[in-house]
Amino acid sequence: MSNGKRLTSQSEDFSAWYNEIVQQAELASHSPVRGCMVIRPYGYRIWELMQGALDGMFKATGHQNAYFPLFLPKSLLDREAEHVEGFAPETAIVTHAGGTKLEEPLVVRPTSEAIIWPILSDWIHSYRDLPVLLNQWANVVRWEMRTRPFLRTTEFLWQEGHTAHANEAEAEEETRRMLGVYRTFMEDWMAMPVVTGLKTDTERFAGALRTYACEGLMKDNKALQAGTSHSLGENFARAFDVRFQNEEGEHVYVWSTSWGVSTRLVGGLIMTHGDDEGLVLPPKLAPYETVIVPIWRDEEQHRLVLDASNRVKVDMEAAGIRVHVDDREGMNPGSKYYDWERRGVPLRLEIGPRDVQAESVMAVRRFTPEGSDRKTAMPLAGLGSRLRTFLDGIQEELLTAALARREAATVRGIEDYAEFQRLIEEQGGFVYTGWCGEADCEQNVKEETKSTIRVIPDEEFRSDGAPARCLCGAPSKGEVVRARAY
Repeated sequence: MSNGKRLTSQSEDFSAWYNEIVQQAELASHSPVRGCMVIRPYGYRIWELMQGALDGMFKATGHQNAYFPLFLPKSLLDREAEHVEGFAPETAIVTHAGGTKLEEPLVVRPTSEAIIWPILSDWIHSYRDLPVLLNQWANVVRWEMRTRPFLRTTEFLWQEGHTAHANEAEAEEETRRMLGVYRTFMEDWMAMPVVTGLKTDTERFAGALRTYACEGLMKDNKALQAGTSHSLGENFARAFDVRFQNEEGEHVYVWSTSWGVSTRLVGGLIMTHGDDEGLVLPPKLAPYETVIVPIWRDEEQHRLVLDASNRVKVDMEAAGIRVHVDDREGMNPGSKYYDWERRGVPLRLEIGPRDVQAESVMAVRRFTPEGSDRKTAMPLAGLGSRLRTFLDGIQEELLTAALARREAATVRGIEDYAEFQRLIEEQGGFVYTGWCGEADCEQNVKEETKSTIRVIPDEEFRSDGAPARCLCGAPSKGEVVRARAY
């Protein structure tokens, strides 16, 4: 149960607000290990719902789940030079085990390419063995210096897809397909709109040919990289000698992809929808879509309203709604309201003796769009199916509101560097500018403004008239989305 302490407002200190939400909504708590978190049952249930939805989407696109070891010999990580260079500062290495020094150090996986590809070399021999479409649900370790629950932790949970293909076109199609799966999940389930596009060479995954990303905009107008999909080319196949005999009888290297999202999505959910009262959860990912609060003064009323509440619960469960009856004694209704609002439950049903007599309930929304009523009296007859439709409407309204916020915080067509600096400093958000394509220019803007190129946007996100010049004054080779980010 949340402790009842007032949250710091978002406008006062967004970072403090976020940390307090994580604690007071009982999503996670600190662990004895620096940078690691304990995911509490309520927070883990949100992750389970995310995991279940994504797992179904992966299987619908032909992927199978597998599991690979947590440890990999350091010599395997060292095989792909760019990959090891990218992850070397973050690796945790085991040098002793069982009371003795290991002959070869073991790396605790920061990602699994270096353990998966040597194994796939034994699985793939012919074009008939392709494609290989795998996904793994796992934990990984990256030794982060600055951590924040869900957003950046030393150990975190994620899924990582790994696929092998006969040619570049198939691998590229897979990379883009999975980026689309992520976008669909983020928008349809999380109600979090994202901009998709290509990462610059500076920002791409270590060892990849191309990295594509989903970028969300949080309520403090900072960007969150919510998911990535990588076209790896032949790089890992060459490093681990993964070849197959094609239809012409030639032995050639496979083309590969990898893609992943993590418990960072829980952080994105908090920062996309939460307000000064606490969490705001979209119904599809709420541990309880509805909480029923019985209201009574004496034992006779208690039996009456609890019986009615349980009947309503059965009706709602039949409609596929996750529901909980809060019949805690020694706690007044107002405290229960406060507790469930802090936890972001989309809908609260209040049932008192008068409601039972009137054969109705009072439905109270957690998220209320402008112009909508927060409280609505509803008849008990057909309540389950009616609330299913009502909750689906809340899901859509959350996406609409988040999209409107993003567009209000998006500025396009910026060529003047001073104006860009002012926008980034004063309001943040997504700022569309031109880019000359030079890494030095990209780095200079990053150092001077603490903003980065989030993506080179996909066509549907591009402006009608892209800037003709880069912020450095040189001719632009294309449009980019810049922002300060987590």
